[in-house]
Amino acid sequence: MKEQGLYSPEFEHENCGAGFICNLKGEKTNQIIHDALEILVKLEHRGGVSSDGKTGDGAGLLIDIPHEYFNRVCDFKLPNAREYAVGMVFLPKAENQYVFCKKLFEDEIKNQGLTILGWREVPVDSSQLGPIALASEPKIDQIFVGKSEEIDDATFKAKLYAARKITEHTIINSKISESSYFYIPSFSTTTLIYKGIIMPEDIGPYYTDLQQTDLVTRLALVHQRFSTNTMPSWELAQPFRYICQNGEINTLRGNVSRMRVRE
Repeated sequence: MKEQGLYSPEFEHENCGAGFICNLKGEKTNQIIHDALEILVKLEHRGGVSSDGKTGDGAGLLIDIPHEYFNRVCDFKLPNAREYAVGMVFLPKAENQYVFCKKLFEDEIKNQGLTILGWREVPVDSSQLGPIALASEPKIDQIFVGKSEEIDDATFKAKLYAARKITEHTIINSKISESSYFYIPSFSTTTLIYKGIIMPEDIGPYYTDLQQTDLVTRLALVHQRFSTNTMPSWELAQPFRYICQNGEINTLRGNVSRMRVRE
């Protein structure tokens, strides 16, 4: 495009796509889920696609923890909202390594004086994945963690962080062949992330939770990735735990390095 008015072509970059939607009154609705998924589809031109034509560079969304929904689908009792944390956990496919990583994570959570309320297998439809995404698809579970004693929110979050980081480092330094499969997209008392190297139109069909009418949220943060200097992988799909960024391209006048903040 030519320069005109306040527009200058030099501001055009091959960045990722990001979007945000919320209810200004703080009301939780299922419509926000649908609107967020529509935003992702509309951002498809901002993301990359692998050679199989079905695997994306990464897409995902962050939403409120759906407390009422989890009360319905979990086969264990939950405390009041925000009195527990939910971890979205990517795990190895090999059964022995899957069990090893789960036990290690559980042990570190207990070492922090916290209570494991239960695990939930996240229902997915793997037929929605392209061959490349399917080859590296992790097992995906959710872990629910409560407080064992009266502690404030800041202490609870610090203990969750410590359990996650110790587990991550232990598994990375272990000798298991699928250590790279282990990743925790979110581990929070307030938010939950669904993501993967999935085409934006396939996020909803893949994560069948997102198709349920009683899954509600006040807000949704979405991201569609354009990978310019790292190969796409499940853990690098966004949003990250606290950010959603759209600047990856490395040019003389652009970013000199990719921001990889995940904390």
